[in-house]
Amino acid sequence: MITNIFDSVRILRDSIIRRRFLQQLSGAAAAGLGLRTVLASQAEQLRKQGKSMILLWMQGGPSQFETLDPKPGKENGGPTEAIQTSVAGIQIAENFPLVAKQMQDIAIVRSMTNKEGSHPRATYQMHTGYVPAGSVKHPSFGSCVCQQIGHVDGQLPSFVSIGSTQGAGFLGMDYEPFVVSRPGQLPENIALPVSRDRFDRRTELLGKMTGEFARSGSEQLAKTHDSLYGKASRLVLTPETEAFDISSEPAALKDAYGDSNFGRGCLLARRLVERGVAFVEVRSGNWDTHQNNFEECAKNAAEVDPGTATLLSDLRDRGMLKDTVVVWMGEFGRTPKINPREGRDHYPKVFSMMMAGGGIRGGQVYGSSTADGSEIAENPVTVPDLMRTVCKALGVNADHENMSPQGRPLKVVDGGKEVDSLLS
Repeated sequence: MITNIFDSVRILRDSIIRRRFLQQLSGAAAAGLGLRTVLASQAEQLRKQGKSMILLWMQGGPSQFETLDPKPGKENGGPTEAIQTSVAGIQIAENFPLVAKQMQDIAIVRSMTNKEGSHPRATYQMHTGYVPAGSVKHPSFGSCVCQQIGHVDGQLPSFVSIGSTQGAGFLGMDYEPFVVSRPGQLPENIALPVSRDRFDRRTELLGKMTGEFARSGSEQLAKTHDSLYGKASRLVLTPETEAFDISSEPAALKDAYGDSNFGRGCLLARRLVERGVAFVEVRSGNWDTHQNNFEECAKNAAEVDPGTATLLSDLRDRGMLKDTVVVWMGEFGRTPKINPREGRDHYPKVFSMMMAGGGIRGGQVYGSSTADGSEIAENPVTVPDLMRTVCKALGVNADHENMSPQGRPLKVVDGGKEVDSLLS
């Protein structure tokens, strides 16, 4: 029933902190009409560029030794062998033969470094750029990207997550991710259970009720309520929801992506950015390989390798890769030392990630780890460095400030510097 989709989004609405609205209202008034006009014009120019981002999130922290920085023949390397890629001199783990063929478009960073070794804290930081703080819930990077280049009033959500992810925090409901639990199928409760006329009468009545609520002194809450239900209504009514249904795609292409949630999620991500969605996250897990690391990494890679490789080739073949930044990463890496359970433990000191498309210069490896994988050998890259680099590729202003509920201006990225070698 239509009420079900409204009920589901109402859960998000109820989590909003009321005082945020007062802060945003006073901040907007102080800014003045001229500044608002300039910012709106800048945002519209960014949207016209048609940029988007796909985050391939490896939940649990993938081992760099079994993915992008193998150490065959070394004590810490384990049994994982390295294979040649399509770019001379660049090798990756044998678990990713299809990704290896796309290396001309990929930039690998083998010198990521951080301090957060706890799953919740590191996941939060890698998604927001900030460490968790009890006083503020920071918006995710995806929400910040959509704030600048997303079409908030579009027929489809500007931020879609295939699997749960970090939310919009104090940015508010306009930038919350639309969560898809079953990639490849239409969202649940998307069909109208009544005639269009009756639906319109119901929404008109709802508008009158929220109008009365606004006049009683809760104008900001009422506006957010209307925005939330407006999004749900547009999603129910638009034919654009067919983007979520991958059944019309060629069988050979679906097979190439892989018969897995991750593979279907990657195909869905391509369909969504093709229709103007600004940010899509696709999740794979569990890469938390404290035991049976080599077996589990190979098992995970069997789904992630075809999904990732086909996404890149599909975007390129359609002329979309030049405008779509694809980022592959997890919250940290794994220890060089193999534990007694044939596993690797948490290791944020040195880990790897890769990216492609947009303004990223592919066919390269940036930074390196030592021979035993325990230290950064050259060119360390921090989380803020990475985020600033991605912002540059997307044309997003990393120094844009949003006002927190406490009245503190917070930048999209706090600190760091762009890694120019990664940018084309």
